[in-house]
Amino acid sequence: MEEAELARKAIGGDENSFTILIQSKRERLYRMAYTYVRNREDALEVVQETVYRAFLAVHKLQQPQYFNTWLTKIAINSALDFVRKSKKVVYAEPGAEGSYEPNHNEEAMDLREALGSLDEKSRTAIMLRYFEDMQLKDIADVLDTPLSSVKSIIYRGLERLKIKLEESESIG
Repeated sequence: MEEAELARKAIGGDENSFTILIQSKRERLYRMAYTYVRNREDALEVVQETVYRAFLAVHKLQQPQYFNTWLTKIAINSALDFVRKSKKVVYAEPGAEGSYEPNHNEEAMDLREALGSLDEKSRTAIMLRYFEDMQLKDIADVLDTPLSSVKSIIYRGLERLKIKLEESESIG
């Protein structure tokens, strides 16, 4: 069954359709959460909170074709809320555990560290664009930001990433 049809049924109260949709998105939700909280247990907690919030609010979703964008927005907000509440400083941890384990080669560690140095909006926009392969318009919807601003945020974020990676290359 098509995602929009499942979303339409979930909005109408069909718990089975909601479950199918969530199951198809669970790994992506976990990867996104892990990027923010950097450990398995916290990422699982963020995913759980995301699913809970989505379940409570799915009847409010007006356009089923935007289920993915809507769920992504809930996941990002859940992750950011978790980080704020726990007042943790999020660093890229080379020894982080989990079923999603990023490559531990030097370039990947440098990239995670450089991403961690970006502001929330830049990091989120770049992650959604390049790790989740989202369209710019969908990123604008998730961030509640005009499309032109999203383009600028990504451009400036990539410039800062480039500088950070060049600095770490010259040090190493």
